[in-house]
Amino acid sequence: MLTKADDYPVHQRPEPIACAGTDRNFYDRYFFNAQAPDGSRFVAAALGVYPHLNVMDAAVCWMEGGRQRSIFASRLLGMERMDTQVGPVSVEVVEPLKRLRLRLQETEGLCADLLFEGRHAPIEEPRFTYRQGPRTIMDVTRLTQNVAVSGSVTVDGQRIGVDGWRGTRDRSWGVRPIGAADPQGVAPPVPPQFYWIWAPINFDGHALFFHTNDDGDGVAWNRSAVLVDLASGAETKLAAPAYAMPYRPGTRRAATATLTGQMAGGEVTVRLTPEAEFHMHGIGYGHPKFGHGGWRGELDVQAEHFDAAGADAASPLNAHLQALVKAELKLPDGATHQGRGVLEQLFIGRHAPSGFRELFDLA
Repeated sequence: MLTKADDYPVHQRPEPIACAGTDRNFYDRYFFNAQAPDGSRFVAAALGVYPHLNVMDAAVCWMEGGRQRSIFASRLLGMERMDTQVGPVSVEVVEPLKRLRLRLQETEGLCADLLFEGRHAPIEEPRFTYRQGPRTIMDVTRLTQNVAVSGSVTVDGQRIGVDGWRGTRDRSWGVRPIGAADPQGVAPPVPPQFYWIWAPINFDGHALFFHTNDDGDGVAWNRSAVLVDLASGAETKLAAPAYAMPYRPGTRRAATATLTGQMAGGEVTVRLTPEAEFHMHGIGYGHPKFGHGGWRGELDVQAEHFDAAGADAASPLNAHLQALVKAELKLPDGATHQGRGVLEQLFIGRHAPSGFRELFDLA
């Protein structure tokens, strides 16, 4: 079972790299997003490796004027985890932890060549370990990094330069549900519940990261906030991270959001104003046909168009999204800074502080 990766000194267990423990749900993924300075255009991408399903898949999505255009690709992995190309989509690590390149060869009118360069050293988020009774549902490590973006995207022959854009990229690996659903859940059955907020925000001189996973009572089982000073590179883990987030009536979507945390000099406050909404199924998350890890044959490449602006906000299929946001950062010394980022939201099942009692009841 030897592969090319076995010639690199990266082993952490006495078996070939093709083996990643014993859990069929092990995965390894790249994620990217970037937006124009005014939020008018947005691009997102993901590439995932599923060693025990022997599948690699990728997707690139362009959003403009409320429309999403996606390219989905999937192939037989052949156990070669370091060959990070799936049909027309490829990811290259130009300089580890610093610069990565994403390419999309021309497919259905879309083409891209993008360089993502870190604005600071990546941060390691707290390990995500989530169990239902004796069963481990998630056990994941993730690094996150805000980035400056350069290169171009070509849409139906129009070349659009992205120099000066900013965004976020992450790398995550571990265990989470992928591919076909487990035919036998935990006993006794547990009602589905997942409450997730993630807000990576770019400012001229700072990077802000906030996330929370809450249980049905609103108690966080994983919550963190980090502020990075870009001039010095110093990371400050904010104490007592908290959020206030009213919902738009008739939805499970944020109307606004305020994030807070404490540093030595006092409180840090970030106010977010949501604008356009990017639906994460545009790069495979929760997609009924192009979901992550599914077997689609030795090579499959397909395109999809989606009306994001006209999407049904009450539909569970549209529950997972990243709202593009304007942001205002207020530091303890009273200084304020303007920025942009995303507010990722996925709310399934009960969440008492929000007033959610059922699987998908609405505010």
